[in-house]
Amino acid sequence: MIKNFTCVAVLTLVLTGCSGFPGVYKIDIPQGNVVTQEMVNKLRPGMTRRQVRFVMGTPLVEDSFNASRWDYIYTLKDTDDSFTRQRMTLTFDADGRLEGLSGDFRPDAAVR
Repeated sequence: MIKNFTCVAVLTLVLTGCSGFPGVYKIDIPQGNVVTQEMVNKLRPGMTRRQVRFVMGTPLVEDSFNASRWDYIYTLKDTDDSFTRQRMTLTFDADGRLEGLSGDFRPDAAVR
C-alpha cells in the first residue's frame, strides 16, 4: 500500500513538472525585432527601403496585401511572467521611399 502511494506521488511530481518549485531557473523569451530609440533616430523621410532595412533590419512582418507597410514587432516574456510588447510600423510611398512611422517610438526632436 505504501509502495503504491509512493509510486503515485513520484509520478504526480514528475508529470506536473518543475515549474512550481522555487529556485527553478526560467529564461527570458525574446521574439521579433529589437528596435531601439537610436535606430529610430536614424530614420529620415525619403529614405529608400534598402536604407531603412540597413538601419532597422528585416521587418518581422511584410504585409502581402499592402506592400507599402513594414511592421517591426518585439515581445519579451520575463522570468517573472511579465510581458512586454513594442511595435513600430513604417509606411512607404509609391516610389518606395519612407513616408511615415507610427508605434511605440518617436524620433527625438533634437535629431530632426
